[in-house]
Amino acid sequence: MDSVFLELDFLSLVMFSIVLPIGIYVYLMRKQAISRKTVLLFGVILIGIAAVDIFLLQHMTALAKASPSQFDDKIFASEFSIALYLMPGLFAGIGVNMLSHILLGHLVDAERRFDHEHR
Repeated sequence: MDSVFLELDFLSLVMFSIVLPIGIYVYLMRKQAISRKTVLLFGVILIGIAAVDIFLLQHMTALAKASPSQFDDKIFASEFSIALYLMPGLFAGIGVNMLSHILLGHLVDAERRFDHEHR
């Protein structure tokens, strides 16, 4: 193939970078009530999506360097590629924030129980 945009890896990158995170956000915004386990699960999934995105971006960079297309190089093998790494950073940050939210909520509840038991 002459372009990395025609590779299955590029389709995977789009799925993991755009479709899955948007699906998660839409699901979370539409729910009226959500369990801590679900929030925890989605936080872990977002961190996993970030890891897969970084792997795919690095793989696409290697493919772009080997590709004869100059457009591929401009996107994946230049300074512009730094901007592509912002999305996985955003997903990982939101995922970590969701995990810390659950952990802090649990700790607040545990402190309340401790205070109540030791009065």
